[in-house]
Amino acid sequence: MRIAIIGSGGREHAIATTISKSSLIKEIFCIPGNAGTSKIATNVEMDINQFDELHKYIKDKFIDLVVVGPEQPLVNGIVDYLEQFNIKVFGPNKIASQLEGSKIFTKKLCQKYNIPTANFGIFENKIDAKKFLENAKYPNVIKADNLAAGKGVYICNNKQESFMAVEEIFDGKFGEAKNVLIEEFLEGEEMSYFIISDGTTVKSFETAQDHKRVLEGDSGKNTGGMGAYSPSRLISNDLENKILDKIIKPTLKGLSDLGTEYKGFLYAGLMIVENEPYLIEYNVRMGDPECQTILPKLKTDLAEIIDSCCNKKLADINIEWTNKKSLCVVLCSKGYPDTYQKNVLIKNLENLSLNEDNFIFHAGTKNENDKFFATGGRVLNFISLSDDFLKARNEVHQCIEKLDWNGGFYRRDIGYKVIN
Repeated sequence: MRIAIIGSGGREHAIATTISKSSLIKEIFCIPGNAGTSKIATNVEMDINQFDELHKYIKDKFIDLVVVGPEQPLVNGIVDYLEQFNIKVFGPNKIASQLEGSKIFTKKLCQKYNIPTANFGIFENKIDAKKFLENAKYPNVIKADNLAAGKGVYICNNKQESFMAVEEIFDGKFGEAKNVLIEEFLEGEEMSYFIISDGTTVKSFETAQDHKRVLEGDSGKNTGGMGAYSPSRLISNDLENKILDKIIKPTLKGLSDLGTEYKGFLYAGLMIVENEPYLIEYNVRMGDPECQTILPKLKTDLAEIIDSCCNKKLADINIEWTNKKSLCVVLCSKGYPDTYQKNVLIKNLENLSLNEDNFIFHAGTKNENDKFFATGGRVLNFISLSDDFLKARNEVHQCIEKLDWNGGFYRRDIGYKVIN
């Protein structure tokens, strides 16, 4: 098989690396890819939102299967577009992608199908939102309705903070926002739960916990994710059954009633309150950095799993995992998530030797004349598998220290809730 992977982040490098181990694979193309994918695939410099150009390239290169990594092309309808040319694509269609594309779409689905979630209000302008906030309980959660690269969420402790959140969202900080969502604050512990689906069969695809805040102790600004660990300490058979019965299955039923189905990865961001799951949000793809944390644990051939999804044969596949624990730390450019320097040289990277339980997945990097440069806010993902989370984190820290890159920083406390 010839496979094309759409995207340029750590998630796409992790997918490419995992797929490259499959005996089914003849060639991998990453569009546009990064410095890490350039070592195992053909990187193709192309705008992933120009669907006609993508289609022409896919056709010219006789690509058998397309895997879509990021959310924007999914929400824009890349799957529907390519499938009309009989191209096999792994990912949800435009309607199903509204689960991430519009938080209000998802909230209304929750309301209709009794899916447990925080109480909420939807507001179309600043005046109505602020009027509601005058008498609101605090803390509360304010969200931009549209895609915001994982950053359009504010936890507000008082009226002043909530007014500022409303101002920033309606002033276009995360792109055009026609609505703002104001939710009650749920007191509990977060968990990321993943499934994979072929439209008929649903299988669990592990759990994780990511760390969104830039500073240690989960403080500071929201980011795309500073690190993660897997599995979540909260998961049990009882909780998993509740998640499937109360959240995942009713959601898929809701999509079915809209005349569509769900194919691809689905990531449920949950708040667990006294062993009861509440839906915070959906992502219609693997999370980043959760994907980089989870995929090294996979024992089954990923290319086979994805191909079976596109052929509606997921029921025939037994997905197996290693019992080891996984921990990922993201090395970021100094200044992230605000302004940071680009095109900063990263020395020593090719000199790091990794054993079979340690991985480095590139995110914001490029390769020029066999030299690596940081081009993004999140630059490299360091992952270690171990029987113990503390050992995994120590391995990761040793690896980052060996790299000795003075252009970056990282959180040293990833996994603190599972590490004594």
